[in-house]
Amino acid sequence: MTIFTNTTSPSLVEIKNRLLQGFNSIKQLKHVHALLLRLGLYQDNYLLNMVLRSSFNLGDTTYTSLIFTQTKQPNMFLWNTMIRGFVSNDCFQRAIGFYHFMRMDGFLPNNFTFPFVLKACTRQLDFQLGVRLHTIIVKAGFDSDVFVKTSLLCLYAKCGILEDALKVFDDIPEKNVVSWTAIITGYINEGKFREAVNTFRKLLEMGVRPDSFSLVRVLSACAQLGDLSSGEWIEGYVREVGMERNVYVTTALVDLYVKCGNMERARCVFDGMPEKDIVTWGTMIQGYALYGFPKEALDVFFRMQRENLEPDGYSMVGVLSACASLGALELGVWASNLMDRNEFLSNPVMGTALIDMYTKCGSMARAWEVFRGMKNRDVVVWNAIISGLAMNGHVKTALGIFGQVEKCGIQPNENTFVGLLCGCTHAGLVDEGHRFFSCMSRVFSLTPRIEHYGCMVDLLGRSGLLDEAHQLIKSMPMEPNTIVWGALLGGCKLHKNTDLAEHVLNQLIVLEPWNSGNYVLLSNIYSASRKWDDAEKIRSIMIDRGIKKLHGSSWIEINGVVHEFLVGDKMHPQSEKIYAKLDELSIKLKAAGFVPTTDYVLFDIEEEEKEQFLGYHSEKLALAFGLINSPPNDVIRIAKNLRVCGDCHEAMKLVSSITGREIIVRDNNRFHCFINGSCSCKDFW
Repeated sequence: MTIFTNTTSPSLVEIKNRLLQGFNSIKQLKHVHALLLRLGLYQDNYLLNMVLRSSFNLGDTTYTSLIFTQTKQPNMFLWNTMIRGFVSNDCFQRAIGFYHFMRMDGFLPNNFTFPFVLKACTRQLDFQLGVRLHTIIVKAGFDSDVFVKTSLLCLYAKCGILEDALKVFDDIPEKNVVSWTAIITGYINEGKFREAVNTFRKLLEMGVRPDSFSLVRVLSACAQLGDLSSGEWIEGYVREVGMERNVYVTTALVDLYVKCGNMERARCVFDGMPEKDIVTWGTMIQGYALYGFPKEALDVFFRMQRENLEPDGYSMVGVLSACASLGALELGVWASNLMDRNEFLSNPVMGTALIDMYTKCGSMARAWEVFRGMKNRDVVVWNAIISGLAMNGHVKTALGIFGQVEKCGIQPNENTFVGLLCGCTHAGLVDEGHRFFSCMSRVFSLTPRIEHYGCMVDLLGRSGLLDEAHQLIKSMPMEPNTIVWGALLGGCKLHKNTDLAEHVLNQLIVLEPWNSGNYVLLSNIYSASRKWDDAEKIRSIMIDRGIKKLHGSSWIEINGVVHEFLVGDKMHPQSEKIYAKLDELSIKLKAAGFVPTTDYVLFDIEEEEKEQFLGYHSEKLALAFGLINSPPNDVIRIAKNLRVCGDCHEAMKLVSSITGREIIVRDNNRFHCFINGSCSCKDFW
């Protein structure tokens, strides 16, 4: 590349022009610097200032420092350039060091020095130096400078001294967008999200136009508040000023809608983004997985794959969560192989997600292998393996792992005891459950949360101690929620206590008047007790109030593809073969002496019609599909969004004997493992 037009004797004007144009590499800059040395201009502070700035622009702080140390009489401009350059290159401690050197050299800071030194203090959280600088600023008469004042404001806000930050803010005569954003950020850092949103409204009232950073900050405050209406208002403003194409702002909007649970609006913003970074993709995947849309989460992930984007840890956690919900073991294994195994073993969050996926897919051996390989086992990792073991029926091992947690010096938290109490529920260990519930506060100073009361109610209810469970609810220090009452209702169903179930249902209807599950469960209790009139009455109430029963859905994974079935589903391409298989199984079941358990049908119809209704439940359709499309030795894994009914449970037990297949069904609160005509049911709460 030609640097000078006259290479034999470049003029001073040519050198200045070249310095003003900038450089593409440090080699070009060194060539110009060498010419300054040769021409005896290496102590010219004006030219050196240009060289220093060019060197900083290229990111070479070492060469810049070397040039400065060889300067015999640096002036104030050179000191400011050095401090500013270090700050621009994120070398904040070195910037502070150069400030001290400047003071020792007898120079006083000016209005160009203070903003950058204060920024370095802010980033280093060096509050003590910041306060000393504030004193010098007042003495030197720079406290009216808007840039200096704004830098002070940022320092106090970042260091959490919000009261002083507000004083500085009020003293700024002409507040710019940086000042407003600093105080908004200060409120957010202190957890005062409502004040942050209100300050943003004042910003607009003052006629200040927010930049992308201030919009991102206020949207994060709305997300923390779950303030959907303010978020929608801000989105309207964003579109009004034409910032809807800004990737940072739209990513913050997606995050807001996801955290507020409005996945439809989040998807609308997401689809309208001209460009999306990996953070946005991960937010959508995590959101769908979190709110119970696992198939949609995987759809977004596959779309991301088609865009040739490599998954990061955040998106991978969402994918594994979706696979866990669907019981899609093969897909989860494939997805996890897209990332280096060491990333899972060295990252507790990712490792926990992988353990959770394996445990919820019934592959406890693989989950244990990941746990054993984890390089950093924090309490979250220990909790995952304890809950996983309990969920898969290895209760004694889960309780033994808790002993290791204590030996390792790790303080258990509330979630640890949720896993332990779930384990006690699975195995019906009432005494152990009482002991763990008691030692939470007595030994570990942990206050039981509503989840722990729910576990205890579930344990007592399933063990037939319904009165004790009811008394525990009455003694709770907080109002019981739907999960607590639902746990007691489950115990009532198990032990056919219709009187208590009616009382519980009344509580549930108050809390969730439109939840069809409350009505369906009570109706099933009446059906099982042959109280057909009462069951019909419940069904009539549902019809009168426009309450629709939640449809049962079942999923089965074959060759990495997840197939979904609904009750009586005939939309699948293989429906004809599936129903033929069900008819074949029905004949074999009857030959083996199986009689459909029609007590589980919700309403009173003819026995023959009941049998036909039961025969087409979604889990049976998934089972027939699995038998048709998987090798004879493969385990059939089915996931269902509701509970498996008693008839399907008994039928699958016998199918496992007839076909010689191992069948694992995970419904919304337990694993059912069918092998050779027997079943080990492993409840989880």
